[in-house]
Amino acid sequence: MAFLRAWTRFSGRSQLSRAFSSTGSTFSWWSDVPLGPPDPILGITEAFKRDPNPNKVDLGAGTYRNDEGKPYVLPVIRKAEQRILDRKMNKEYAGIPGVDDFRKAAAKLALADRHEEDLTSTVQTISGTGALRIGGVFLQRFFPHHKAIYLPTPSWGNHTPIFRDCGLEVKSYRYYDKVTCGFDSAGAMEDLKSIPENSIVLLHACAHNPTGVDPKPEHWQELSHIVKSRNLFPFFDMAYQGFASGDLNRDAYAPRLFLRDGHQILLAQSFAKNMGLYGERAGHLTVVSGSSDEAKAVESQLKIVIRPMYSNPPINGARLAAEVLNTPELYEQWLVELKGMADRIISMRTKLADNLKDLGSTKDWSHITDQIGMFCFTGLSPDQVERMMKEFSVYLTKDGRISMAGVSSGNVEYVANAIHSVTK
Repeated sequence: MAFLRAWTRFSGRSQLSRAFSSTGSTFSWWSDVPLGPPDPILGITEAFKRDPNPNKVDLGAGTYRNDEGKPYVLPVIRKAEQRILDRKMNKEYAGIPGVDDFRKAAAKLALADRHEEDLTSTVQTISGTGALRIGGVFLQRFFPHHKAIYLPTPSWGNHTPIFRDCGLEVKSYRYYDKVTCGFDSAGAMEDLKSIPENSIVLLHACAHNPTGVDPKPEHWQELSHIVKSRNLFPFFDMAYQGFASGDLNRDAYAPRLFLRDGHQILLAQSFAKNMGLYGERAGHLTVVSGSSDEAKAVESQLKIVIRPMYSNPPINGARLAAEVLNTPELYEQWLVELKGMADRIISMRTKLADNLKDLGSTKDWSHITDQIGMFCFTGLSPDQVERMMKEFSVYLTKDGRISMAGVSSGNVEYVANAIHSVTK
């Protein structure tokens, strides 16, 4: 009772009434927090795990699997791990911008001969997501015009919350043609010509997520011209360099083209897919400026963004990536293993399309092989997706996106039969 009297004097009767309900339960500060919606991808994974069907297939997860459906650690990463272990390196902080050897190598990997070190500001980030977030905060603080970013429709589901939480206004431009399951070049060009000048445009450098639809080189050339003539600012998200086609240079064509054409760019990189460093969270952000003084100022501000957010990035994934990128024999081995991952996915696209044809499907499935990278937009409707899951235990997102990494020699016929059954 003494506690109650003291509480009443200190807090007033209104707060006391909040502190204890009629049942005598203790007050909680968080009673008004609503339950958030489940993550759609994790929901698919949980449903897959609960399914007792021995033939079930998970095509929802965006991580590479080998042809046995198992997680894959690149042998070159195992070698890099051992080399680092043998050196008995310390565990000191990397510093706010990250591991220097990694930063230099990552920028060179992305930009090649377009990399002018004195014009670039680089920071290691917490994978590609962190690069987008740091870049978004930087743009919100320093972009000198309207703080709006235009995303392709559709785009990676995390793009909108990342940039919205950075304080940017999120808008869109046309990108995917639902009729052809390909690039809506006319719609994209028309929209980019009409959005306000001095706006920010997000571009997927390669292996567009979620559609797997990429512009052709001639499309990229026209896009570069439009962006330049409209004075738009390009922010590239490059999460799949080398993983898309198996060719690092081909997959980096777009950002290098834009630099050749005189653009200044932001570029987010991830080493999750192309080195299999998913949980290591190795990423990188590059900002290209107009002078060395600008680049120094930009990097100073990127550090100021990072410092109160996570202080400095983790070192292990960056050390692994740097070891591979900076050691010639490891780099050459990585190129072979990287192409091996890309080639397996490309071969699964061919086998899936061939199986659908062999089953007698009269639909045009050429988009399966025309698209590239981790994901394929099948063109399945939500009702057809529901049937895939209920009748065949083949799990995918409601928009019809499948992860080609989940397709293997052992299940491609089963997946094709399921698709054929719900579409005929």
